[in-house]
Amino acid sequence: MDPSSLSKALRGYAGRRVLVTGHTGFKGSWLCSLLCHLDSEVLGYALPPLREEDHFNVIGLEQKITHREADILNFEQLRKTAEDFQPEFVFHLAAQALVRPSYEEPKLTFDTNVAGSVNVLECIRTSESVKALVYITSDKCYRNREWIWGYRETDELGGTDPYGASKAAAEMVFRGYLESFFRKRSGVGAASVRAGNVIGGGDWAEDRILPDAIRALIANAPIPVRNPDAIRPWQHVLEPVTAYLYLGLKLRDHPEAFSGAWNFGPGEDCFVSVGSLVTEVIERWGSGVMEHAPESQAPPEASILSLNCDKASRCLGWRSRWDFHQAVARTVDWYKAVANGKAAADVTRGQLQEYLGDTP
Repeated sequence: MDPSSLSKALRGYAGRRVLVTGHTGFKGSWLCSLLCHLDSEVLGYALPPLREEDHFNVIGLEQKITHREADILNFEQLRKTAEDFQPEFVFHLAAQALVRPSYEEPKLTFDTNVAGSVNVLECIRTSESVKALVYITSDKCYRNREWIWGYRETDELGGTDPYGASKAAAEMVFRGYLESFFRKRSGVGAASVRAGNVIGGGDWAEDRILPDAIRALIANAPIPVRNPDAIRPWQHVLEPVTAYLYLGLKLRDHPEAFSGAWNFGPGEDCFVSVGSLVTEVIERWGSGVMEHAPESQAPPEASILSLNCDKASRCLGWRSRWDFHQAVARTVDWYKAVANGKAAADVTRGQLQEYLGDTP
């Protein structure tokens, strides 16, 4: 889909009420930024951002939307918020989203990713306003067999670590609600979506290679890399969030045709090793050095993980727009610009406009 067609389609969100859980997180804040650009009425429901430098804070998102600091495990508060707001669209991103913390706090991971998701689904089950739900999980929901080809939406779910298992469980919960309730209601579309490894400006999460690399570069320190040969499908954050929004409109207009599971990942040119990613980041930054730093106590990591996105390509006409080099360039440029004193909100807005072809 070309930028002008995508931009025109997404204008369908203008004036629409959209509830986003997890809006203080990295992907959630980019999604809300895009919705603001599209003139939507947005309510975000999430825990406070973890760091002062997080994307949500530095772009001043709290002043642009209705901001609710609350836990999705608090069902009554979530229910009342949704009941009062009466959203037409719901995007569920709230989660414990990191592998290593899932080993440190497995109960919190399962509580948040499974029980919290049940709370969201239960609110939608009893809602009369919601027409479309986009339920974000992860590519880690698949049982990883170390295949060289990508996983399809019909492949087996599973997880050998608490994070992956919690996402697989969240998918099964979604399927139960979809088949038992949503498919039996006229005019309600619901989809679970799984995306590959996402990069972009404003992500400062611990134990993610891109934020780790940027922190090291700013400190003029070597970039530690545990497993340089691991291959992942890297994509800029604007790729999946625009796909989520486009799918949301399809769910509202054609719920029977588009409800179900969807993969959103980049083209094969973006299936790149961690070492190659770091090398590209260093070249774009203009300085830096990579250091192989294996950890004997590190959690197990898959050597390869990728998604097959034929369904999205054929049924939605969706394909990623920015290749690996463009994704890395936009990401590094965001951090460099902000480090050099440019307003983060302006940098984010500029990249949104560029992606949609809306640049003045």
